[in-house]
Amino acid sequence: MPYVPLSWLAEHVAVAPGTTAADLAADLVRVGLEEEEIVPAAVTGPLVVGRVLSVVAEEHKNGKTVNFCRVDVGEAHNDAPGTGKEPADVPSRGIVCGAHNFGVGDSVVVALPGTTLPGDFHIAARKTYGHTSDGMICSARELGLGEDHAGIIVLEQLLGAGDVPAPGADAIALLGLGEEVLEINVTPDRGYCFAMRGVAREYSHATGAAFTDPGLPENLPGGPPPAATPDAVVVEVDDAAPIAGNVGCDRFVTRVVRGIDPSAPSPAWLKERLTQAGMRPISLAVDVTNYVMLDLGQPLHAYDLATVAEPVVVRRAAPGEQLTTLDDVTRTLDPEDLLITDSPDGARGSRVLGLAGVMGGAQTEVGPATTDVLVEAAHFDPVSVARTARRHKLPSEAAKRFERGVDPRLPAVAAQRVVDLLVEHGGGTADPRVGDLDRTGHPAPVLLRVDEARRLTGVDYPREQVTGLLEEIGARVETTEDPEVVAVTPPTWRPDLVGPAHLVEEVARLAGYDEIPSVLPTAPAGHGLTRGQRQRRDVARALADLGLVEVLSYPFVGEVHDRMGLPADDERRLALRLANPMADDAPFMRTSLLDSLLDVARRNVSRGLVDARVFELGLVTRPAGVGVAASPPADRRPTDDELAALAQAVPRQPRHVAGVLTGQLVPDGVWGRGRAADWADAVDAVRAVAAALGAPVTVEAAEHAPWHPGRCAAVRAGGAVVGHAGQLHPRVVAAFDLPAGAVAFEVDLDALAAAAPTEPVQPTPVSTYPPGKEDVALVVDTGVPAADVLAAVRAGAGELAEEVRLFDVYTGDQLGEGKKSLAFALRLRAPDRTLTAQETAEVRERIVAAAREQVGAELRS
Repeated sequence: MPYVPLSWLAEHVAVAPGTTAADLAADLVRVGLEEEEIVPAAVTGPLVVGRVLSVVAEEHKNGKTVNFCRVDVGEAHNDAPGTGKEPADVPSRGIVCGAHNFGVGDSVVVALPGTTLPGDFHIAARKTYGHTSDGMICSARELGLGEDHAGIIVLEQLLGAGDVPAPGADAIALLGLGEEVLEINVTPDRGYCFAMRGVAREYSHATGAAFTDPGLPENLPGGPPPAATPDAVVVEVDDAAPIAGNVGCDRFVTRVVRGIDPSAPSPAWLKERLTQAGMRPISLAVDVTNYVMLDLGQPLHAYDLATVAEPVVVRRAAPGEQLTTLDDVTRTLDPEDLLITDSPDGARGSRVLGLAGVMGGAQTEVGPATTDVLVEAAHFDPVSVARTARRHKLPSEAAKRFERGVDPRLPAVAAQRVVDLLVEHGGGTADPRVGDLDRTGHPAPVLLRVDEARRLTGVDYPREQVTGLLEEIGARVETTEDPEVVAVTPPTWRPDLVGPAHLVEEVARLAGYDEIPSVLPTAPAGHGLTRGQRQRRDVARALADLGLVEVLSYPFVGEVHDRMGLPADDERRLALRLANPMADDAPFMRTSLLDSLLDVARRNVSRGLVDARVFELGLVTRPAGVGVAASPPADRRPTDDELAALAQAVPRQPRHVAGVLTGQLVPDGVWGRGRAADWADAVDAVRAVAAALGAPVTVEAAEHAPWHPGRCAAVRAGGAVVGHAGQLHPRVVAAFDLPAGAVAFEVDLDALAAAAPTEPVQPTPVSTYPPGKEDVALVVDTGVPAADVLAAVRAGAGELAEEVRLFDVYTGDQLGEGKKSLAFALRLRAPDRTLTAQETAEVRERIVAAAREQVGAELRS
């Protein structure tokens, strides 16, 4: 997102004195430009100008030669003669430096102890190479002004001998390193705000400050650019396959500057501006085109004129063509790619110079020996540029602007700005040949009812305010035959304004969103949460009551199924692969919530939360049995059969609930040792989910990855398995770096909800009579599940059983081999009377009889 330095912004709009980056953010947010970040000053602390008094070269054992320098850093910072860490005969400081491109008498930039350089690099006095270095002489890269790290900044070369201040002067202000910069967030419809021109305009809207549009020809320093000449560089547009009928290029301006000094550096202020905007200074020609793009919003490109052969042809790529772009990557081009080509040896359009609006090629780039430059300023179709940039994964600064829409009136102005800067700072001469292939049209007027703003926003804007605000953004407002309708012609830099609603949005934005009343609509009677929404809230509340924390993870996963130990034929391995994934290492849609939830648990554990208890409610994607439907044409509404085919091709996405518990469920404390989470806790969580839905479930032993065999339970509802719970397999625990003994559960929430009764729950009157308590111990075969015995006990107790709870399991010699004893605590209560001893005894007898009949149990003696 664009960076906005206040000093740069002030060149186009009257910024109030004393305005800070925070003030600017508050002003811009009122017109819809949100603050992304306030970037602090690049350098803090005592960074000063120094003059080198002496340089002593010393060769050391490691073969490296370093210089021990005495540097005058000003009266306020120098050590007095004979004092300091490296005493000297004159006021100065001793500094060790490994660079060799400076000498005695040169002015340099010195970071004194206490300075902080970019990258949070703190400067302090330190002993090195046998000396105490009481500061640092800085290179361009160390100050964030460029990539040159081998050479020290010599201020006479950077600023000119007459512009170097005395030793001790503040170098932060001198080099523009102490300014806060505001980074803003620009929405896709506001592409003009990727330039200082657009941000200045919006600041003017927000504050009423005077704005001078630098994109108008009359506001150029030397007046409007010259008209096109017949002898200009020949440019032809030959777009044989325009996208959606829009020719890929409708304007192409060319200018030539000759005799540029190849060694001419970019001026310091230009490097400073680029650095503040997040760009790296490269060379004068490249820096100038980048600067003008950042200032006006018009991307430009500079070619080495000696390597370009006329005519220049803008065309679509041929199958199999290749291009090595400026990033040194050779790319195979697509027939839809729009190209800039030239014609070496008379072969028209045979050589590819670059991807139009995206990135240039390496063959004609400006190099160290370039003296004659061809400047290109063109206007390209946004859709064509956007598709090319995404196809080749090249989100360049130029593409970022073209795909959002660039002002088609800008190319000539921007090219003139580049020419002026190259002439001024490179010593070049502007060639009189001027090319301007212009096939652009004017924006179509939009008919707007003057009361449309009131209808859409609820605010009664006066007619004068509506028309005034639209004229303020640069639109032309004209009356029509209907007095209630005006014709609004949007400005050329606003291609997003194509309908009445867009114009109303501009009125509301500039008048102030806070003027729009907040009215909460009255909910119609009989409406509220759906049954599914209530069920999901009940499930989330039940799990939260158990101490689990709800999380929301991305449904995109990588190759997790091997780590989860899924069998080769497991249906969960069949995952839907995305054609354009957000991340290359996560191209699949998850088929199980544990696919992503185990990584969430791992991340929490890795950050010290060993006792993690997390759960998630979300969709999984099961593409089994789903085909691929053909995309219907876009020129008509799809038929019912086509819509049905599309619906049939959508993968099934059931809603699941899953949880992972690691570490201790009950922590150690004054009460004694804690308790680790085990498989029973996972099963209890599933029972809590089922109880929240009112769905009856049964639990039985099972084997199912990624759970531990013998410690896994299958959950049944409505006669089908709807989920599993238990302890994770040790190999899975190790693969995800989880604590030993981690447990998990996952249930198909849709299937479980379908098994729940749909009838309203009938309340049961609360009995006011005292309960009766009975304990029953039953002996059964070891292989009989406790759940089956519990069901038999409940059946025998009948309606009088208010609560039945298993509280003890015993095995031993007294019972005999292959036997176990299960002890149940019963709480019995009648709704209309106090139970007698005889009635509780009868309940006990019925329980024993039912258990004997159903599971072969005997009463333990």
